[in-house]
Amino acid sequence: MRPDLLLLAAELAGRGEAFVLATVVRRVAPSSARVGDTALVTQDGEFHGWLGGSCTQPSVVREALRALADGAPRLVALAPQPQAEPREGVTALPNTCYSGGSVDVYIEPVLPAPHLVVFGSSPVAQALVRLGKAMKFYVDVVDPDIDHAAVPDADRVLAALDPVKSSTRKSPEMLAVVATMGQRDEEATAAALALEAAYLGVVASRRRYAQLRGALIARGVTPQALSRIASPTGLDIGAHTPEEIAVSILAQIVQVRRGAATTVRAAEQAAVEQASEARDPVCGMTVKTAGARHQHVHADRTYYFCCGGCRERFMSDPNRYIAAAGRTASV
Repeated sequence: MRPDLLLLAAELAGRGEAFVLATVVRRVAPSSARVGDTALVTQDGEFHGWLGGSCTQPSVVREALRALADGAPRLVALAPQPQAEPREGVTALPNTCYSGGSVDVYIEPVLPAPHLVVFGSSPVAQALVRLGKAMKFYVDVVDPDIDHAAVPDADRVLAALDPVKSSTRKSPEMLAVVATMGQRDEEATAAALALEAAYLGVVASRRRYAQLRGALIARGVTPQALSRIASPTGLDIGAHTPEEIAVSILAQIVQVRRGAATTVRAAEQAAVEQASEARDPVCGMTVKTAGARHQHVHADRTYYFCCGGCRERFMSDPNRYIAAAGRTASV
């Protein structure tokens, strides 16, 4: 992989931004791509790298955004006659590059780790840190009386919430657990509520949580905000030890995450499918109109192209390609 793409991937991963790595794993001459050629596609659809002719980029970007939406890798085959040799598990798409040939591209989404914020230094909090890291979470611990030596697995140990909110690392999936267990419960829960996390649990008995809830309402926290708290926290698995309680909480987080992910990814997939598209009148490739680099206005209508070459051909004889596109559409 090119060093600049490695640096970009590391930068995006450090900021917690999703992206896709696309790699050529097979090519048939005369494609200009080579096995091992790699590109990176950001969550905004920006394309960096090389996978052969520019005519392959719209298809790769479109499939990359779909991979980010459903979280699944895929193998895409771009060929002049994509249906000629169907292969199980391979998405066949037309390759309209004038150079010809075909190319297979493996598309792999790289999704940011969920961000788990643990409030407190109790044994349950420490167990949550250990198990959270085992689950590949990015873990912050917030407690003014704890040092990193007590929670060596934590990514950061913070004395207050402000560094969490001001972090340059994006947190598309924030999760929070208050495990202070009698030490600054009100302050920690109020700070956790401010994160607007996808999951918020407070480790407390029913009696203690009822007291805590009343104190927070007296401080001005609305019942609607408190309704976001998972109480009782964790799945009912008969947990007793700190580690068992941590397992029950993380199991509940998995349950919440998987349910939410299904809904969110379905919405994102629908958005990808509904994105405005147009057909290149020269080569017939589908082009996403939003942010299209190659376009031309003719007779008060905007035409979109997969690459500069198609745009130049169109501009040389617009009526020819308009007529041909009309005949194709009528068939």
